[in-house]
Amino acid sequence: MYTYKCCAKRLRVPNFKKAHMVISFMESNLKAFIKRTPGNNDIPLPQYMSALAAGMDIFAAVDAEEIIESGQRKKIPTGIQISLPEGYEAQIRPRSGLALNHGITLLNSPGTIDADYRGEIALVVINHGHEPFVVKRGMRLAQMIVQKICRVKWIETEKLTDTHRGSGGFGHT
Repeated sequence: MYTYKCCAKRLRVPNFKKAHMVISFMESNLKAFIKRTPGNNDIPLPQYMSALAAGMDIFAAVDAEEIIESGQRKKIPTGIQISLPEGYEAQIRPRSGLALNHGITLLNSPGTIDADYRGEIALVVINHGHEPFVVKRGMRLAQMIVQKICRVKWIETEKLTDTHRGSGGFGHT
């Protein structure tokens, strides 16, 4: 018997495969609204590129090809606006293939799209490669992952609990 905590509920299921199916079903029911910005009906909506993908690819909505020179960064529109339910965020992350093959990544990564943001999602793309990179209309340029978030209520204290690590950071572990 496997026990999983999912969506603030405890699930007891007889085996891992069934647990995975139940969790997948429960998590896939989230509904959110999306709107295309004017002139971008040809840009695909965010989409999962495989059955078990965590992130949805999102696409460039440039009017004309944008050249990003080596070392340069540019703000690239996606042509979409979203409305997430309260208690969720969207994280915008780079695509690994673009990073490996071209040195292309996103600044402010992961970028956070809050549930109350209603503007167009844009990407701050930087070229760490040696060659200019051309962004074309409809190109898959980033990934979006929607996740549940927790809000913290801070309790100020004079002393924190001790741990083995303590204040060691920056490569300490």
